[in-house]
Amino acid sequence: MSQPFGGGFGPLEELVGGLLRTFEQSLTDDRVGRDRDDRDRDDPGGGPAAPRPAPPRPRARTPRLDRYGRDLTDAARRGLLDPVIGREDEVDQVLEVLGRRTKNNPLLVGDPGVGKTAIVEGIAQRVVEGRVPPALRGVRVVALDLAGMVAGTKYRGDFEARITAVVDEVVAAQRSVVLFVDEVHAVVGAGSAEGGALDAATILKPALARGDLQLIGATTVEDHRKHIARDPALERRFEPVRVAEPTVEQTVEILRGLRERYERHHDVTIGDDAVEAAARMSARYVPDRFLPDKAVDLLDRAAARARLRSADDDRDEDDVLRRIAQLARARDVAVDAEDYERAEELTKEIGRLSAVEPRPVLTADDVAAAVARSTGIPTARLQAGEAAALLDLDARLARRVVGQDEAVAAVADAVRRSRAGLAGPDRPAGSFLFLGPTGVGKTELARTLAEALFGSEDRLVRLDMSEYGDRSSLTRLVGAPPGYVGYDDAGQLTEALRRHPYSVLLFDEVDKAHPDVLAVLLQLLDAGRITDARGRTADVSHAVVILTSNIGAGSLQTGRPVDDVREEVLIEARLRLRPELVGRVDEVVPFAALTAADLTRITGLLLGATRERLRERGVELELSDAALAWLADRGHRPELGARPLRRTIAREVDRPLARMLLAGELRAGATVRGDVRDGALEFVAV
Repeated sequence: MSQPFGGGFGPLEELVGGLLRTFEQSLTDDRVGRDRDDRDRDDPGGGPAAPRPAPPRPRARTPRLDRYGRDLTDAARRGLLDPVIGREDEVDQVLEVLGRRTKNNPLLVGDPGVGKTAIVEGIAQRVVEGRVPPALRGVRVVALDLAGMVAGTKYRGDFEARITAVVDEVVAAQRSVVLFVDEVHAVVGAGSAEGGALDAATILKPALARGDLQLIGATTVEDHRKHIARDPALERRFEPVRVAEPTVEQTVEILRGLRERYERHHDVTIGDDAVEAAARMSARYVPDRFLPDKAVDLLDRAAARARLRSADDDRDEDDVLRRIAQLARARDVAVDAEDYERAEELTKEIGRLSAVEPRPVLTADDVAAAVARSTGIPTARLQAGEAAALLDLDARLARRVVGQDEAVAAVADAVRRSRAGLAGPDRPAGSFLFLGPTGVGKTELARTLAEALFGSEDRLVRLDMSEYGDRSSLTRLVGAPPGYVGYDDAGQLTEALRRHPYSVLLFDEVDKAHPDVLAVLLQLLDAGRITDARGRTADVSHAVVILTSNIGAGSLQTGRPVDDVREEVLIEARLRLRPELVGRVDEVVPFAALTAADLTRITGLLLGATRERLRERGVELELSDAALAWLADRGHRPELGARPLRRTIAREVDRPLARMLLAGELRAGATVRGDVRDGALEFVAV
């Protein structure tokens, strides 16, 4: 009798034992159900008792759900979830929806990174603490991994079988399980690509409609519009709960609540200034993401960097501990010898060494350095001395932009006004219309401004508006509309702004652009943002916008002072450009024609590159004043300004010096001098 019977059962003893265990479990479940019914009769109002940690309900067998899900209540019970701060209202709204008789499936809708998943974790923590309505006490909140369910489904019907089995287990649990599906829009179409006839949404709808299944979903505003709103039968099963981005002040409180866990993980001490800097600087310098996610990431990155930097200091810390032990032994010896003066000195030394902070302290400077590394913005320099740098902006610009003192002063004043917070917050950091002849420094001022404000000339985004003279060219600027060729390609302007929101946008020869292109510039200047063909918004509030044109060149080349011809130039600009475009810029900046003295100074600046290349070979270059004036005169064309100067220097200076170098006439330590003789420039090595 102890042998297997028919090959399908175990020994008789095991069979009988299994039947007894099953019978005992059914009696236990029946007793638990009667006790719950008795409590409901004793308290017909259903009023909650005093909040206390709630034991889990008798757990139904859910092997498929356990395989494809993560039990958030179990994670909360073990202390694995981060604290949820500042989302009490949203948590209460979700609990209200879960407690409804019908349509009790909350749908968290908000931008990525605002804390939708954290709200669900907060619900799991409340369930564990017992601070939920009686109907929800002891429930399990399980995050369903939809991608894991799809993975490995090779044949038709595999996915349907998996998700149906999970739904059946949840339904059999009699509302003791609340499912959470992140990126819930993915249920629309999930599984159908693997050869199945049904998707996850179609399988879930009947259970949701009957109320047998409770589900919390999370999705973004855009994905809700694209996927869920297009399926009214699915949308009506959910009750939306809007999750807004927290303010900077709320983000600071969230970071303070998370600080202890990050300190423990990175073994650093995070100061209050670092917490505030992470919230403030992430809001300012990371415009394409949302709080609090970007602030948490920034603080995490800065703490990891601080821990890495202090790894080399661990050896020094061990040396300090050994030194303290040596001093303690020496103090004991001094006490035994009754040398109390020496013992007191050793005690003070031990106290001094013990007071050294054993862990690195994260400061606002560390956070600023993390921003600088991730965005390329010289944040550390701006944070430390932005005010001084802005006050000195005129002089820094004038070192490279010659002969345009009024234009430099106007630009510097407008930038200072914007950085001081006196300009509109939803407008660009500065907007200018540069007018004047070609070759007088308009583009050079834009390039210099990019280097002065953002640390590199690479922060200049230049768009030649002569390439946007027809209406179809608008698609190159902001992208093609749906259904047109190139829809998948990003617009040149919008993509540049997303990659480098802190930059100088230079629209060169703006008067040659099509009127429809100018209409885009109106939105950019007025609202501080631009919308591409896909409906995505690019932020322009951190950029400096510069429009250039040769309008007014005739009036400015007459030699009269700029103030005398300013009104003439403005009238011509309003006639040739849209008046509303001229009215939206912060400053209209006329550029005067260059004088002979200005050209001589520019020649000296352009020769700096040649001097540096010769200095690398150990050769010094000296040019007389007559030589500089001769080069300036030969390189100047009234209709082209200073543009021909580079070609003149290459022809009259670089070419003869190259021949001298190849002939061996210039060796390391030599000095070559240039002067004008018989109407030509000659060089002599000395």
